Amino acid sequence: MQTCLVTGGSGFTGRYLIAQLKRQGHRVVALASQPCGADETHHIELNDHDALSALVSRVAPQQVYHLAALSFVGHPTPLDFYRVNVLGTETLLKALSALPTPPRLLLASSANVYGANGQAVIDENVLPAPVNHYANSKLAMEHIARTYAQRLPMIIARPFNYTGPGQAAHFLVPKIVQHIQQRASVIELGNINVSRDFSDVRDIATVYDQLLNHWPNQAESGSIINVGSGEAVSLKSIIERLEVLANHTLEIKVNPAFVRSNEIPELKACTQRLNAWVPGLKRYSLDQTLADMLQTVPSQ
Repeated sequence: MQTCLVTGGSGFTGRYLIAQLKRQGHRVVALASQPCGADETHHIELNDHDALSALVSRVAPQQVYHLAALSFVGHPTPLDFYRVNVLGTETLLKALSALPTPPRLLLASSANVYGANGQAVIDENVLPAPVNHYANSKLAMEHIARTYAQRLPMIIARPFNYTGPGQAAHFLVPKIVQHIQQRASVIELGNINVSRDFSDVRDIATVYDQLLNHWPNQAESGSIINVGSGEAVSLKSIIERLEVLANHTLEIKVNPAFVRSNEIPELKACTQRLNAWVPGLKRYSLDQTLADMLQTVPSQ
C-alpha cells in the first residue's frame, strides 16, 4: 500500500483525486480545510514550515500530489497568488526534499501560463506568456520547483480548463449551470465567444493518478505535460448545449465588468504527449459532464 499526500484535499480536484487514490487501495493523507475522504486530514497552511515539515517527516509519503493553490483568476488581492502558489510550494518542496527517500511528486500548474501566444494548438514547447497574476504565480512556481528536480522526481502538469459536478458556483460553467437549474430568464456574462479546451475533473484525477503510479518511461524529473481534451469549445456552444439538455433558454446580457482586456481568445491543448504517457484514457464527453452537472448542486 502506497501512502499518498494530497494538498488541497478539500478543493474541487482534491476530492475527486482522493476518491480515485482510495479506489486504487492507497492510504491518503490530506492537507485540507475540511473532511475530504482521506485517511488523515490536517488543516495546515502551506507556509507553516514547522508544522508541514513535522507532518511530512512523520507520514513519509511515497507519492505527493500538490494541488493546493489560489486558483480563482478574479481574486482581488494579487499578492496572495504569490504567497500561496509560489512561497507555499517552496515550503512544501523543502520539507519533501529532507526525506531520506524522496517521493514521486506531481505539481499541478496551469495552461494559463501560455497566455495569448497566437498558437492554434499548444504543445509543451510553446513559450509561456502569462497575462495575469494567477498565471504568473504558476509559472514562478514551476521555476522554483525545477530547482528541486534533482532531489525530487517530479512531473509538472499544465491542465487546461476543466469542470464537473461540484465545482464552485463562482466559476463560469457552474454559474451557467446554476442559472439554468434555477430556470432563470437572464444571465450576465462577459465574452461568450472565447473558446477553451474543457475536460472533466474526473479525467484530470485519473491522469494525475496514472502519471505517478505508472511513471512514463519518457519522463524526466521536471518534465511538463499538458492535460486537456485537444478540442476547443466556445462558451456560447456550452450555453447552447446546456439549454438543449435542460430544455430552458437563457437571455445573455454582456456585462462590461466581466470582459477582461487581456482575455485569451482560444486555448487548446496538443495531447500527443498526454496520449503517449497515459495511453488508453477513457474520457467523459462534454455533454455527459454537463448533464451530470445539471443533476448536481454547485458548491458555494
